[in-house]
Amino acid sequence: QVRLVESGGGLVQPGGSLRLSCTTTRFRLDPYGIGWFRQAPGKERDWVGCISGYEDRTYYEDSVKGRFTISRDNAKNTVYLQMNSMKPEDTAVYYCATDLDSSGSYTCGTEEYEYDFWGQGTQVTVSS
Repeated sequence: QVRLVESGGGLVQPGGSLRLSCTTTRFRLDPYGIGWFRQAPGKERDWVGCISGYEDRTYYEDSVKGRFTISRDNAKNTVYLQMNSMKPEDTAVYYCATDLDSSGSYTCGTEEYEYDFWGQGTQVTVSS
């Protein structure tokens, strides 16, 4: 089964930073849109942001705008989620996913059903 692999989660104090990574050995990520989602305890999985398959345009949910940044390193076949100025409400399991229908698109999806392959998730806890 094709899966993406997330890493980089952990415990961070409020105001701190973490960088999550998303990669796979099964195919190239760079033609496709990649989304990041998160699921807090007892809540549904929510969209955090995404990077488009064409021109790497990025889009973010309002609560993370200005704090989170999504980028790619195509040489490493990896997409990153840089999280700064973190808050306790950022505590969640973070997932990346790829949309195989998004090659050549300036946009990327905000809904789970738009994505095909997912990672297993990585836990992020923001606490003092």
